Amino acid sequence: MKRDPRNSHHLATLSHDGRFWDAYLELEDNRGQGGPARGRIAFSPAGEGETEPVRTATIFLEESPQDVLTRARDFKTHQLVSLLRSCAPGDST
Repeated sequence: MKRDPRNSHHLATLSHDGRFWDAYLELEDNRGQGGPARGRIAFSPAGEGETEPVRTATIFLEESPQDVLTRARDFKTHQLVSLLRSCAPGDST
């Protein structure tokens, strides 16, 4: 599944395993149902065009999309790299 630019927010550009990665918050589009806002982080290799992003599971559950964005922006670079390592394919030890 490609990243939806309407529901994603760039968080950072990271260096990991000899490559650069862009980290995005992806908001789930379910607010019409009146439930809480949910989000996950997607990592795309920088400059590689059509490559499918690597995603975390849903890790944010807040009252509003703005609250999810605030929480995601609180992540430090080393925390984002750890999340990328945990969900990236291959041996990244």
